[in-house]
Amino acid sequence: MNLTRSFNNWRKYRQTVSELGRMSARELHDLGIDRADIHRVAREATGR
Repeated sequence: MNLTRSFNNWRKYRQTVSELGRMSARELHDLGIDRADIHRVAREATGR
């Protein structure tokens, strides 16, 4: 069970990083996110 949860969290983290990474600086700015904050935001999305 814990392994499954960890894997799902990892997938969610990678998906979030990927989606935010494809956004332009303008789109990220509109969301209040700096490009340097993408990994932090992705970690927060997984509850880590």
